[in-house]
Formats: sequence, structure tokens, C-alpha cells
Amino acid sequence: MASSDLDYPWPSSTGESFCGSFNIHLEEDNPADILPVLEVPSSSVSSKCNIPTPPSLPSKSCIRIKYSNRLSECSSVPKETKDTWDKLFKEGYGSDVYIITEDKSYILAHSSILSVASPVLGNILQQSKVKNGMRYIKIPGVPYQAAYAFIRFIYSSCYEEDEMKQFVLHLLVLSHSYSVPSLKRVCIYVLEQGWLTKENVIDVLQLARNCDAPRLSFICVHMIIRDFKTISSTEGWKVMKRANPALEQELLECLVEADSRKEDRLKRMEEKKVYLQLHEAMEALLHICRDGCRTIGPRDKVLKGSQVACGFPACKGLETLVRHFSSCKTRVPGGCVHCKRMWQLLELHSRLCNDHDSCKVPLCRHFKEKMQQQAKKDEARWRLLVSKVISAKNSLGPFSGRRSAFL
Repeated sequence: MASSDLDYPWPSSTGESFCGSFNIHLEEDNPADILPVLEVPSSSVSSKCNIPTPPSLPSKSCIRIKYSNRLSECSSVPKETKDTWDKLFKEGYGSDVYIITEDKSYILAHSSILSVASPVLGNILQQSKVKNGMRYIKIPGVPYQAAYAFIRFIYSSCYEEDEMKQFVLHLLVLSHSYSVPSLKRVCIYVLEQGWLTKENVIDVLQLARNCDAPRLSFICVHMIIRDFKTISSTEGWKVMKRANPALEQELLECLVEADSRKEDRLKRMEEKKVYLQLHEAMEALLHICRDGCRTIGPRDKVLKGSQVACGFPACKGLETLVRHFSSCKTRVPGGCVHCKRMWQLLELHSRLCNDHDSCKVPLCRHFKEKMQQQAKKDEARWRLLVSKVISAKNSLGPFSGRRSAFL
């Protein structure tokens, strides 16, 4: 063997993609050549037999229920077929390719199978020279066990779980470089199912970027952002910082963006909480003025002594405000802070109320008439507040109706 025939460079993945398709044409058989093995015998004995009526076929829904849960556990390829291909690979019967590995060991293979399974290997085999009926190619850069597992998967899609976990990174590189998408999917799945750690996530991220695995890359970035303090102190981060400063800058920007999104989300949650409190205050105000409240006292009716305490949480907060508003001497919107809050609640109710003629909340109709005289700037601000309160109310779902109806 001449060494010049063995030195094939590591194939580049750029420009190589698995875009071919298999078109299988079946020739029509002559009906006369087909043995009638399924033909029902026409003898007089068989015709007189009392054959029981077969049971009716199960319904389609029954079939779906019976087999839907088993589809994910079953393989479309029988185990015997996989075993046959696995045996063909291990025994190397009729092989015509020597695959030389990094430690100068070799693996027997078949050029036709390699060419069909991997277009990259097919191109390499076409360029290789034939000596004594054998072709010689190299798979450099990975240990023998990884190359062996790679070729075995090409034959039968079989692999040992321990070998897959041990050489999953090597196999991911091989599957990408030699364009074997089925193996690539298996490698990505293994990596996503708990193989990632704080120590190796940086290495896996860089490998995922180079091997065009966007989902795996996203999972790595999410893991880094979630525990940035620990991962940024690992050896993998330090090596990446020296070798790939652009990636470090990108991860830092992702971290800042994630923090910003978190702050915005918390801010929106706090705003929504305020609008929900205003909605509850409007419900409690209507309850107080329409039904009367045991916490504050009845407005125009006598409550029974056996009636339980008010179920509106906001009534407790409105109690002090209402009592102050009813007895305050200043009682102008700008003169008293507490009264100003009460005026604002009354005006907000007026803007939300759709029944001004019969509404029992004080000044409801008055504020409705006042809207016609307000400046456009103030009117826009009030409309925005009303829309926020209504949105907060709608977010509670269909069971957020006034609880006063149940009291």
C-alpha cells in the first residue's frame, strides 16, 4: 500500500448536502408465473365444511387507540433485517474497501453501501485508486472505536448505548462531515437528553455551531444564560475566551438581552398587578354603593345580623378612604391627597360604567358630563388607563365576574 493513496484530507462540509432521492422501479410480473398459493381449494370436501363466520373488524377508532401508543416504540425495520446488515458489516463478507483509522487500524466495508449512505464517502471512493480489487480511504481525527461505530451505523443504524455516549461528539462531527443526517439526529438527541453539563456546554455549543445544529446551539445558549456565573468560571469558557473572543462577546450580549427581557417582564407584571387592583377597587366600589357592605356599612338598606363579612378584598382598603372622603372638610380634588385618590376612583368608575342613568355610585353622571370638557391630553391619558384596566380584567378569564352576585 502506498501512503500517497491513503492521505485523503478531512472532507469539508461546505457545499455537501444530502439532496438525492431513491427512485425504485418495480417491473410487472407475469401473472402466469405467480403460484396460486392463496387460492381457496375447490374440492367438494372443503365446500361442505361448516366454516364459522369470522368476527367483524374492529372500528377505526379502536385501531387508533390500540396502536397509537405503540408507534413510537416500534421500528419500521424488522430486527432480523438490522441483524443481517449488522452481520454483513462485522464479518465483512465480499468487502472491497479498507478504511484506515487514526491509529493505522482498518475496517472492512463495501463501496456500494458507503456510496449510497454518504454522498461524501461516495465522492472519496470515486477518486481513490483500486489495488488488488480493494479501495483504501482514511477517516482521520477520531479514534478507531468512533470510526467503527460510525461505519456500523451506516450499515444497520445499530449502535451501543455506551459507545454512543462516549463518542457522541466524534460521531456528530463524522455525521455532519460525511453527510449522514440519520446519525446526526441521533447524536443531537443524545446530547439534548441530559448529556450536557456545565463543564462541556461551551465545547458542545461551538461544535453545534460548526455542525449546523441550531436547536442544540439554542439549548446550550439557554443553559449558559441560566447559570452564567458558574459556567463563565469553567476551563471551557477560559479556552473559548482566548480562541474565540467573538463568541464570548455574543454570549455576553445574549446575557444582557435576557436580563433586559426579564426586567421588562417583571415591569409588565407589576403594572398588570396595579391595573388588577384598580379593577378590584371598581368592583368593590360598585358593590358598596349598590348592595351595601358589612365592612363599611349599608348605603340604603339594612343588612341582616347573620350576614357574613364582605368577600371583596378591596373593600377593606376602601373603608378608610370612603370614611375620610365623607367627613373631610377640604374635599376638593387638589386640596387633599386622600380625597384626590377618591375623586380619581370615582372618575375611573364613570368611564367604565355603561349604565349612568341608574348607577348608584356617586357623581357617576357628573363625571360623564365632565368628559366633554376635558383637554385632549387628559382624555388620552384616561382612555389609556381605562384600556389597561379592561385588559387586566379580561386576562382573568371568563370566571372573573362580579362576586357580588353570589353574596
